[in-house]
Formats: sequence, structure tokens, C-alpha cells
Amino acid sequence: MSQTDQPTAEKDASVEFAANLAEATQLTQAIWSKLAEAPAPKETGDTDPLNTLPVMAELARALWSDPSKLAEATVNYWTAQQAIWQSAMSKFMGNAPGPMPEIPEGGKRFSHKQWSENALYECLKNSYLLTAGFIQDQVMAAPDMDKRDKRKAAFLVRNAVEAMNPANFFALNPEVLEATQAENGANLVRGLKMMLEDVTRGKGKLLIRQTDMDAFQVGRNMAVTPGKVIWQNKIAQLIQYAPSTDQVGARPFLFVPPWINKYYVVDLNPKKSMMRWLVEQGHSVFIISWVNPDARQADETWDSYLKTVMEIIDVVRAETGEDKVNLGSYCIGGTLAGTLLAYMGKMGDERVGSATFFTAQLDFEDAGELQVFVDEKTLTMVDQQMDEGYLPADTMASAFNSLRANDLIWGYIVNNYMLGKDPFPFDLLYWNSDSTAMPAHVHHFYLDQFYIHNALAKGTLRVLDTDISMADITVPVYHVATREDHIAPANSVYRGAQMMTGAKVRFVLSGSGHIAGVVNPPAAEKYQYWTAQKLEAPDVETWRAKAKETAGSWWPDWNKWLHAQDRRKVEARVPGAVNGVIEDAPGSYVRVRFDQR
Repeated sequence: MSQTDQPTAEKDASVEFAANLAEATQLTQAIWSKLAEAPAPKETGDTDPLNTLPVMAELARALWSDPSKLAEATVNYWTAQQAIWQSAMSKFMGNAPGPMPEIPEGGKRFSHKQWSENALYECLKNSYLLTAGFIQDQVMAAPDMDKRDKRKAAFLVRNAVEAMNPANFFALNPEVLEATQAENGANLVRGLKMMLEDVTRGKGKLLIRQTDMDAFQVGRNMAVTPGKVIWQNKIAQLIQYAPSTDQVGARPFLFVPPWINKYYVVDLNPKKSMMRWLVEQGHSVFIISWVNPDARQADETWDSYLKTVMEIIDVVRAETGEDKVNLGSYCIGGTLAGTLLAYMGKMGDERVGSATFFTAQLDFEDAGELQVFVDEKTLTMVDQQMDEGYLPADTMASAFNSLRANDLIWGYIVNNYMLGKDPFPFDLLYWNSDSTAMPAHVHHFYLDQFYIHNALAKGTLRVLDTDISMADITVPVYHVATREDHIAPANSVYRGAQMMTGAKVRFVLSGSGHIAGVVNPPAAEKYQYWTAQKLEAPDVETWRAKAKETAGSWWPDWNKWLHAQDRRKVEARVPGAVNGVIEDAPGSYVRVRFDQR
């Protein structure tokens, strides 16, 4: 570019930036208008709905119970901050950086080169990471705190420090500033347009998109395993998958998925689908598709969900002509299945021949990070949110996202709304965004009886007018936990398996987490799993130390176990041959999105 052309180019850039800034201002006003359309929160008069003040007061008491230790940690912290500043100043002056204290890892949020090459940004990053680490370390080191209170305090503090990450702020993020300069603000226009669409989709609430929402569609490229809906009531549809082998196992397999999110996590696409893989292994496969409830399901209860599963078991038995089914379950679907099997065991009901549990908690003594949301006071707050007979879908989605706020909230706020980039198409995140509501009575029972009172593990749970306990489960059990699970911790799942004293249990520990450790097809050749004959170890890590480790997916091991429950073979079954066909899979219930109502 010649010197003559340079002023013209600069002028054109200034005009473009001014135009983009004006459009960004208009978009911001439109966003505020949409936000104002959201229903006003219900007035409860409660200034602390999550019951945080008692926990934080307990944390302060615990920290001050040993003031010398706190003082020593504080002095070390400020000494480290001074070293960070001195090193940054040395680097800024063109000299070699000085000695640095140990700094926690920053992760991908600080991957831009300026966070490590620019003295100012590096100082800002290191100071933040040191502070975040110091605060969280003090919480974990606080003496004489109740375990649940400490976990809740750690969650609250972690979310606070993640919100203060300098990468979250426009003026402090070098990548955002660089993009804004390079694009003359066009990135902000794209981002604010995206934000307006997300607020509009959320009817006044910001529903952060985590993937390309147009890249996927249930029934088109997700949940596409062939089958038919052969039965339904007002809370569930039953899908029977079409066989792909000439012969199938005589005893059918019925899967009870969670109703927090939708069933197709086990039928994401042909390569990842557990349901398709089961069909290919010669099983007669049925799966429940729960309704996405609204006020019409206001009267449903835990008992009515149990009755529905038992009715479906009879439908499957009639369709196949078999006396028993193999029952599978996942997450909260496993909690429901556990109570069902305990009830059936107590009643001498033998319609289930075996049970499989994936990351299913039955003992809630140490029930993972979701436990921070549940106590007697917060349950009252949740009840107030369910005054129309159901918990809105976005409420639970927000809770799950807050468990991994850095990745599922703040990273997308920067990527989508500041950088103006479309999120990467990812089937699992599309499924994650396809949130479901929950019937009020069902959700209250779940939180109260399991998270607060741990009634099944204590033998005090009452369902269908019957007292039940874990010892009432008597069928053979295949029980899967995942080592990095933050929703159903492996040790909690392990303890639940130990409590099934009336059943023969094969316990399997899988690598990875709540989803990836379960949705792990053998062809992917990922992760590993551990098996052992006995469950005598006091905790899962002690058990793992003596267990056999096998590379890859646990699915083939499970398939071998499933076939061993009943080795008879029959001719492949045509879906709906007995009960008739209502519609093609995946059915209509799974297609109902809360953000399209």
C-alpha cells in the first residue's frame, strides 16, 4: 500500500468500525428489550434462595479457627504475587523474567499467545491463576467442616473465581481485542446477532448455544436406528428396534433412560449408537422415550413412573412371548429401575431376569456435585419454581452447566458473543442442549427421598405402599461406574453395588466420565475398564488397585454377560407384530423441544 493510499484505508476502516459500533449498539438495545420480556421471578422474600450464607459463615469460622495457618498462607500468597509482578516488570523492560512461584495450570482459556508473550497479559493471567488457586486451596484445607458444606463452599467459590477470569472480559482479553481491531468490530456485530437469537429462543432468557443448532435434527442424523413406536401413554412411548440379524436372543432387552435429557444419548448416530450396536449383537431391543412434560403431567408421581415401566414390561413380554426381560438403565433411569427391582423383589415378582445399571446412584450419601443444590431450604425454592406442576427445562440445564461453568458457560460467551464465531457442530452438545422439564411431584420425590434422606440406601423408602431396601434386589446385576464422573461419582455407585446383598453383581469401572465412559463404542478403541470378582474393598480406588484392567470399551464384556443370562435363540422379530405400530422411531415425544413450544 502506498503512503497516498494509507490515509484512505485508515479512513475506510474508521467508517466501517463506526458503522459496526452503531449496529452493535442497536443490537444491544434489542437484546435488552428481549430480556425485559422474560417473566419476572416469583417474589418469595428470600434473599438467599440457594442457602449460601450458612455455608460461607461456616467456612469463615473454620478458616479462623487456625489463624496462624491462615496468616502463613496469606503471607506466602502475597510473596508469590510480588514475584509475579517483579518477573513481569523485568520482562517488560526487556530483561529475562525473574524467578516465578508455582502457578496452577490455566487451560485452554489462556491459549492465545499474548497470554504468555506479552508481559502485561502474562502478569494478569498469573496473578489471577494464583489468586484462584489460593482461594480454592483455603476452602479445601478448611478444618472441621461438614463434608457436604465443604463441597458446597468449594462449588460456590469455584464459580465465583471462574466468573472473574480475565478472559471473560472484553477489555482484558487479547484475543477479543485483536479480533475487534482486525475486523473493525464485525465480530461484535455477529456475536450480538447470535446473542439476540439465543435470547429470543429462550423467550427472554439467554440460552447459550454450545453447538451449531442447525447441524443436527432428531430423526434425520440423530436417533436414527430403525424401529417403530408400538405403545404409548401420556408420559412415555415404547420403541422396538428393527432386527439386523436373522436370529435374536429369546429374552428381550428393555432400556430405561433418564428423563433428565432425552434417551438418544444412547442413539446419537450410527457410529456411536449403543442401541444399534446391541441390535447388531443379536438382541431384541426396546427403549422407553419419556415425554417432555408440561402442566398436563402435573399429577404424575414416582409411583406412576414405576407403574408405567411395569406396564411396558408387560407390553414387551406380550410382543415377544417371553416371561422375562433383561432390564437396562442409565443415571436417574437407573435410580428408578433400582426402586422398581427392589419393589419387585419384595413382592416376589419375577418378570425381570437381569438388570444393567449405567452410572446409576442408589446410595446418595456422597452424591456428587449436584448435591450442592439440594437441602431442605433449596428444595422449598425448587418447589416454588414448579408451581405450574413441572420444573422448567432451562432450570435444570442451567444447574448442569454451572457444574462446568468455565467450559459450558464462559468459554461460549467469549467464543460466540465476543469473537462472533459459530460453535463447532458436536452431536453430544446438541443432545445436552435438548433439555427436558420434569413433573413436580416426581422431581420433589427424587430430591427429597434420595438426595436429602438417602431413603433407599437406609431401607426407609416407600413406593407403591411398600417399604423397600437395596437388599430386596435379587436379580443378576451388571453395574457400571465411570472413574471421572462428577454427577454419579464412582465411589457412590460402588457403594450402591455393595448394598445389593441379595444379588450377584458384576461391577465394572470404566475410564472417562458420565457420558463418554458409557457412550464408548468398541470401534473407537478408547479408554479402558476394570473388573474384579468381589466387592469387598472399602472404596472404589482400593477395589481398582486389585482389579483387572482391560483396554477399550466394556461393551463386549457386557454383551457376553447379557447373552449368558439366556442363551436361547429365536427368529428375528418384526416390530409391532403383536401390539401394532403407532409411528416410526424415534417417535413424536422425543422431538418436542422446550425452546420451540
